[in-house]
Amino acid sequence: MLEALSYEFVQNALIAGLLVSLASGIIGSLIVVNRMVFLAGGIAHTAYGGIGMAVFFGFPIFLGASLFAVVAALIIAFITFHHRNRMDTFIGLMWAVGMALGVVLIDLTPGYNVDLMSYLFGSILAVSHEDLYYMGTLLGIIIFIMLFWYRDILAVSYDSEYATLRGINVKFFYTLILILSALTVVVAIKVVGLILVIALLTIPVYIAEKLSNTLYMMMILSGVFSSLFTLCGLWFSYSFDIASGASIILISALSLFLFLLINKLRLV
Repeated sequence: MLEALSYEFVQNALIAGLLVSLASGIIGSLIVVNRMVFLAGGIAHTAYGGIGMAVFFGFPIFLGASLFAVVAALIIAFITFHHRNRMDTFIGLMWAVGMALGVVLIDLTPGYNVDLMSYLFGSILAVSHEDLYYMGTLLGIIIFIMLFWYRDILAVSYDSEYATLRGINVKFFYTLILILSALTVVVAIKVVGLILVIALLTIPVYIAEKLSNTLYMMMILSGVFSSLFTLCGLWFSYSFDIASGASIILISALSLFLFLLINKLRLV
């Protein structure tokens, strides 16, 4: 693996993996404590419509997917905030429509033969410098928002009624969390693909949740675990010449299994 570090695409992959892992650790923690896993999954698959639009109209993939995902997040936030009893039906609808729209637009693009697997299961080794700038900017924005509004987001995440009584705009922060989740999902698609993105956002968080007593510590540990899983996954992928996204998730799942096993043995 050390000799591979001389290649620029491997260096880009490592940097991208760390940037996305840290962002996923923070946002994944918010997704889990706010019980938004299904919502994030819906946004991830809906974002495929943005990928199709970007390919069809000829603008950057990240831009198209991000705009589409943010719009989807705003719609989902509006619907689910007022009609939570219809949440699963509406998210399922957007999930299917987004995927179908993406496939149709890509098929209609003349002379474009896209590798669908790269979006479904990730293509971290194809990360460009522009992608790294986007990932780094997003991570910076996430960290700034968490530092600036941490107490408000904490209150909204654990007790929205208490937050309302304190005068916190719950609807604003609920929507903000979904928008940040949508943007994080988009960059995570580059690493592990939209099929596996939820695993990246939840497995490290589950382990971190068991080892921490505060949301702040959960975010830090999630970022650390996610980074370790990503680096190990990339090494595994390089050593055995297999898909990097799937390798990262398999390493994460194996780590979760070992963690649960050790915990169970300690209780015996």
